[in-house]
Amino acid sequence: MAKILEKMNSAIVAGFVLALILLVVFNAKELGNSEFWRGFFTVFHVLSGVLWIGLLYYFNMVQIPTMPKIPAELKPAIGKFIAPEALFWFRMAAASTVLFGLIVAYQMRGSLTVILDVGMLLGLIMAFNVWFIIWPNQKKALGMVPADDATKAKAARVAMLTSRTNFVLSIPMLYCMVMSRYGVSAF
Repeated sequence: MAKILEKMNSAIVAGFVLALILLVVFNAKELGNSEFWRGFFTVFHVLSGVLWIGLLYYFNMVQIPTMPKIPAELKPAIGKFIAPEALFWFRMAAASTVLFGLIVAYQMRGSLTVILDVGMLLGLIMAFNVWFIIWPNQKKALGMVPADDATKAKAARVAMLTSRTNFVLSIPMLYCMVMSRYGVSAF
């Protein structure tokens, strides 16, 4: 078991294999049921969303506030190794959350609520921010693309403020997503 847990890829595969076993054991006869598939894709939507929002909260509650306290000689390690890797998973999680969310929304067509629509809109705004504002600016700030020091500083600030905007939007977005499951309506 330790061999599986030592490598992240093996641990991910193990998690999916266990989920597949549970799927077969408990749901084999439900595979033709549309509600089963909605639940199936909802699981992937939620898993992607947990990773996305978890990284968003990590950036805003841990990395950004801690960076000024890190000695200058250690900061390059974060910018060169930790931040690019975290930003990769951040982008992929945002994209997969939107993809699986759209699949679930398609499956729910005709039964969407206003509050769920608002939650989806907030999530789409956040995903747009990740891909078209945060990521291009982070590439400059981290030196992944050529930029002078003034441009890097400005890009870092824009990325941080946009990330903080997503942090703020995540609270009402999560509220809307969760409460829509309980029949709560804005009207």
